[in-house]
Amino acid sequence: MGKKLEAGGLRESSRIMLTEHKGGIRRDERETWHSLRPVLDEQKLEEIEHTLALSLRSHVRVTLVLYGPQEQVKLSGFVTSIHTHSREFKLQWAEEWKWLLVDDIVEAYIV
Repeated sequence: MGKKLEAGGLRESSRIMLTEHKGGIRRDERETWHSLRPVLDEQKLEEIEHTLALSLRSHVRVTLVLYGPQEQVKLSGFVTSIHTHSREFKLQWAEEWKWLLVDDIVEAYIV
C-alpha cells in the first residue's frame, strides 16, 4: 500500500473530484443562478399560473420565456400535467416533453 501512494497513487487520486465536492459546486452554481433571477410581483406570477392552467384545461399551446444563466430560453408546447405541491409542470411538444419549474418562468402567453 505504501508503494502505491509513493508511486503517484495519492497524487493521481487527488485530481479526481469527489462526489461530495461535485454536489457542493452544483449547489453553489444553482444558488448563484437563483439569486440572479428576476423577482416577479404577485400579479405577474398569478398571470403565469393562470396561463399554465388554461393550457392544461383547454389544451391550447402556450409559449414560455424561461430564465437562463446566460440568456432567456423560449419554449412552446402544451401543459399536460401540473404538480402544485412542487410547483412544477410538464410541457409537451411534438414527441418530446420536459418537466419545468413555475419559478423559472419570466413570461407566459397563449399563442
